[in-house]
Amino acid sequence: MRSILFIIFVAFIFFVSCKSPEARRPVKQASGTFIEASAERNKKIFESEKSQIEALINADSTLNYKSSDSGFWYHYVTKDTLTSQKPVLGDKITFTYNVKKLDGTVILSEEENGLQQYKVDQSNQELISGIRDGIKLMKVGETITFLFPSYKAYGYYGIDNKLGTNVPIQSTVTLKSIEQPIEN
Repeated sequence: MRSILFIIFVAFIFFVSCKSPEARRPVKQASGTFIEASAERNKKIFESEKSQIEALINADSTLNYKSSDSGFWYHYVTKDTLTSQKPVLGDKITFTYNVKKLDGTVILSEEENGLQQYKVDQSNQELISGIRDGIKLMKVGETITFLFPSYKAYGYYGIDNKLGTNVPIQSTVTLKSIEQPIEN
């Protein structure tokens, strides 16, 4: 009798111990309402900025603005039609740029920024994504004015005591030189 109870007990332990562990469920499940609300708010901000930029473009019909695939607009101040070389990954470039509000108020002048050196797509330099993308459209000697929505500019953070949050900007960039890396 004891041996039967012992066998049943061992079989029961074996059966219970073979059960796979169950995942613990969260006590409180949060919905995605914050993320959904944030996405909706950002869409409204972008639409508002886009309408401001389009109003600026429509107000000056003498300039031929183009829309980029990266989400900004630009026009050439000085265009080079002879050269075809544009900066590519790893090129070291020098350029100047300024930052203005859409109404033309200067936030950062070329003198404040100075001559910038940047290694295309390989530098941790504190450049806004709009300028990093815009430079790739340029040739040496060209000057382009870019119109950036805030998400391509300084976005939520702005510039301390100079530019508020979610403000679209314009920036005029002049590409001075392109230096290709020496390959081994």
